[in-house]
Amino acid sequence: MQAPSNIIYHKIAHELELQWQTEQHRLSAEILRVYSPSAEVRGHSEAERKLQTGKKNVTIRQIEAVGNYAIRITFDDGHDSGIYAWDFLLDLARNREDYWQKYLTELKLANASRLPVIPLRQSAITQSAPVATPASGVSGVWTPNTQVNNQAAPEGPSQDE
Repeated sequence: MQAPSNIIYHKIAHELELQWQTEQHRLSAEILRVYSPSAEVRGHSEAERKLQTGKKNVTIRQIEAVGNYAIRITFDDGHDSGIYAWDFLLDLARNREDYWQKYLTELKLANASRLPVIPLRQSAITQSAPVATPASGVSGVWTPNTQVNNQAAPEGPSQDE
């Protein structure tokens, strides 16, 4: 298989553009990551393939040539073991919609998400001030920036008087 004549990574769109003599395709960093040809993702058979979740915002950090037949992509989540051969990339690009729908179906069946998991620090929750109830006039919704002022107002005339 002939190498693409041009490879461009669009950082803002998180897309890899591949140009061959007669074809041009764009692949998202997410689809490249979830269909990585590495053994870590693919396993040694289709039955061993591991569903990749939380990769919606993944980006590409580095692209390097592997001989005259492929590229290695390093992603911002640290994954760098996939060797993307030209024929694999062309197949992924030509059949992108089918691969994408298969991925979305697998996520749904696994009750998983494209969104990354954001771990909550236990200490932030247990050490935060108690949340006031709606009856006290303060929202009962907790956010990481929620602060409850339990101090009494200073006595004496206010500056408005």
